[in-house]
Amino acid sequence: MNSKLLFFILSILIISCKNREDQIKIGSQTAYNYDQYITILGIAQDGGYPHINNTDEFERVRKGRYHEELVVSLGIIDRQEKKKFLIEATPDLPEQLAMLDTDHLKKDPIINGIFLTHAHIGHYTGLMYFGREAMGAKNIKVFAMPKMQSFLENNGPWSQLVDLQNIKINPLQDEVSVDITKHIKVTPFLVPHRDEFSETVGYRIHSESKSALFIPDINKWSLWKKNIVEEVKKVDYAFIDATFFRDGEISRPMSEVPHPFIQETIDLFKNEAKEVKSKIIFIHFNHSNPLIDENNKQRIELEKEGYRFANTNDVFVL
Repeated sequence: MNSKLLFFILSILIISCKNREDQIKIGSQTAYNYDQYITILGIAQDGGYPHINNTDEFERVRKGRYHEELVVSLGIIDRQEKKKFLIEATPDLPEQLAMLDTDHLKKDPIINGIFLTHAHIGHYTGLMYFGREAMGAKNIKVFAMPKMQSFLENNGPWSQLVDLQNIKINPLQDEVSVDITKHIKVTPFLVPHRDEFSETVGYRIHSESKSALFIPDINKWSLWKKNIVEEVKKVDYAFIDATFFRDGEISRPMSEVPHPFIQETIDLFKNEAKEVKSKIIFIHFNHSNPLIDENNKQRIELEKEGYRFANTNDVFVL
C-alpha cells in the first residue's frame, strides 16, 4: 500500500477514535473503570416510545421490530465518593433507578439527589414513586428552581411528598453552581420554554477535567439570550433538544410545541469543524422523529458529519 495513503487512513482512524474515546457503552466496556461519568438513562420525549394513541408503535415493540425507549434522563456517578444523581424524575423513574443500581453503583440511599429542569410531565412526575403509595422514601434531595419549588409545595399530590418529607427540596438559583461531590458541580441556567407551571432550565455539569451541557427542552435557539454555537464550543459534550427533525412532522400545529428542529440546529452548525459538531449529542426524541431509529439513513449521514445521537446506556467520562 502507498505510504501516503496508509498515513492518511491511520490519521482518519486516530481522529475518529479521539472523538469517541470519551464515550463507551455498558456491555462493551464496563463503566467501573471510570471514577466520574454521565450515563444516558432514557432518550425519548415526555411521552416515551411507544407513544400513547399510537397502537402501531406498541405492536412493533411487541413483535420485536423496534425497542422501547425510556423518557430522557441523565445519571451522574462519582464512584470515588460512592454517590449518584439524576437529572429529571421521569415516569420511568423506577426502572432508571434500577439501571443505576444494577449497572453503575448499588448503595443506599437509592439516589443522592435529583435535579429537575421544569414542570412538564416527562421531567418531574416520577417523584410520585417516592410517596407513601410506593416507596415511602425519606428526604430524597430534589434540586429545583424557585417556581418549580413553589409548584411542588403548593399543588397536590406533590405537596404531600413535601409535607410527609418523602422529598426535601434544595433551592437552585440561575447560574449558581452546586457542588454535588468534591469532583463534580452542577449549574442551572434559564432557557425559554412553555413555562405554564415553572421556569425551565438547562444544566452545565463540570468535573475537574471535562464539562457537559444539557438542554432537553427549549423553544427556539434564536429566543435564547445565549448563542448555542458558542455554548457548545465551551464544553466537551452537549446533550441538546432533538424533539423534532423538521416542520410538519406531527398533525397538530407545531407552534403549539415549539422546539428547535434538528434541521435548524444543523443549519446553525453547518460551517463548524467536525470537532465542534462531534460535541453535539442529540437527545429528547419525539416518537414521530425518524432519527430516533439508529438505522435511519439521514441519521447515519449526520453521524458521518460528526453529530452524535444519544443511546440508552451510553457513558460519557467526566
